[in-house]
Amino acid sequence: MAREHDTHDSHPTLAAQEARQGKTLGVMRYVLGISLGLAVVAGVLVYLAYFG
Repeated sequence: MAREHDTHDSHPTLAAQEARQGKTLGVMRYVLGISLGLAVVAGVLVYLAYFG
């Protein structure tokens, strides 16, 4: 749980691991990379369709 430290503003202070809300999955990097690549390809195709 949260570890509270006595500070002047009395907000709970969490360690980085405790504060993290989601899981870090390696597969998400691939999804992001593929999506970004497809977006760039789509942008190039749209550009070529209108200005090429």
